[in-house]
Amino acid sequence: MPPAAQSLEMRDLNGFCMEQPAAATTSSGSRRACNTCKSCHSGHSSSRRSTKHHSMTFEQAYKVGKVLGKGGFGTVYMGMRVRDGKVVAIKHVARSKVTEWAELSGRKVPLELKLLSTVQNVDGVIKLLDFFERNDSFIYIMEKPRETKDLFDFITENKSLEESLAKKFFRQVVETVIACHDAGVIHRDIKDENLLVDLASGKLKLIDFGSGAVLKPDHEHYTDFDGTRVYAPPEWIRCSQYRAEPLTVWSLGILLFDMVCGDIPFEADEAICKAQLNFTRAVTAECEDLIRACLKIRPQDRPSLSAILSHPWLLAGSGMTASSAGRKSGNGRPLSDPLTANHQPSGHSLGSAISNQSI
Repeated sequence: MPPAAQSLEMRDLNGFCMEQPAAATTSSGSRRACNTCKSCHSGHSSSRRSTKHHSMTFEQAYKVGKVLGKGGFGTVYMGMRVRDGKVVAIKHVARSKVTEWAELSGRKVPLELKLLSTVQNVDGVIKLLDFFERNDSFIYIMEKPRETKDLFDFITENKSLEESLAKKFFRQVVETVIACHDAGVIHRDIKDENLLVDLASGKLKLIDFGSGAVLKPDHEHYTDFDGTRVYAPPEWIRCSQYRAEPLTVWSLGILLFDMVCGDIPFEADEAICKAQLNFTRAVTAECEDLIRACLKIRPQDRPSLSAILSHPWLLAGSGMTASSAGRKSGNGRPLSDPLTANHQPSGHSLGSAISNQSI
C-alpha cells in the first residue's frame, strides 16, 4: 500500500476535487477472461460535487474496503463516503503507471481523467465523483450502485444471453459508444469486463477509460493499442495500425458474439486474422448477419456505428424504422421489460465489506 499523503487539500477541478500534496512531503473459469484488464465495478450518478473548495483529506472523506479488481493501470477498492455512507468505487493509480497526460482546467492530469470528464454527460458512462492527487499516485472516486455485476460475470452465470436481452444490452452499448465518439473520445477497450449491468434497471455503464484516446479523424490511423488483444482487429495484429470506427465496430462484433454464444470467438492471433466464425449456439439469421458484418477482415467492409443501429436485428421488435434509429447520444432509456429471473442473479450485501483500510 502506498503511504498516506500528508497535509493535503482538495481543490476544485472543473467540478471535481483534487487533493494536492504538500511541497515538503515526499478471474478464472471456462470462459476466457483478461485478468490483467479486469476493471472497476463503478456505476452511474446524476449528482455532481459543487465547485467550492474543500479542506478534507482523502482519509477523512472516505473509508476503504475490499479489493474489487486489479488491472494493468491500477487497483479498484470498494469504499464508503463518510459524510453520508454512500457506497463508492475507489480506483488507485500509481503515478509511475501513467504514460499519457492531458490538461484539464489548467492542470496536468492523467489522460484517463480528461477523457472520463469529457464524457460525463453521456448516460451510459460511469460518473466520476471526486479526484485526488498524491505525490506518488492518483485516486478516482466513482459511484458504485449496490446491485451491479460486470457483464463478464453476468454472461458466465447465465451461460449465454437470450437474443432479446442481448439486443437491449447491445443497443445501449452502441448508443453509448456513438455518444463518446461524438464527444471526441474513443474507449478502445470495449469488452464484457468493462460494462456494468445494473440489475435493478437493466442499464449498462461503460467503465475504465485507461486505454482510451482522443478521437482522430476517420482517415487517420492509431499506431498504439493498450486494449485487450483478443478484442483487437486483424489490421492491428497484422499491421500495428487501425482507424477508430473499424476498431470499435470489430470489438462490438466480438462483444455481441460473446453475449449470444457465451464466449469470445477468437483467442489466437491467427484465428483473429482468419476471422472464421463458429457459432456454438443457435442464433437467428439476423443476429448472425450483424456479427459477421462487424467481423469482416477488411476494415472498410465493416458497417459504420450508425449503420449498426439501423440493422434489422436491432430494429426488430423495437418499433423503430431504419430512418428513425439515427444517431442517439447515450443509452438513457430503460429496458422495456425487467430482467427475467433467469437473468437476474441476486446481489450481495456490502455492509460488512467496508473497513478503515488505507491505500
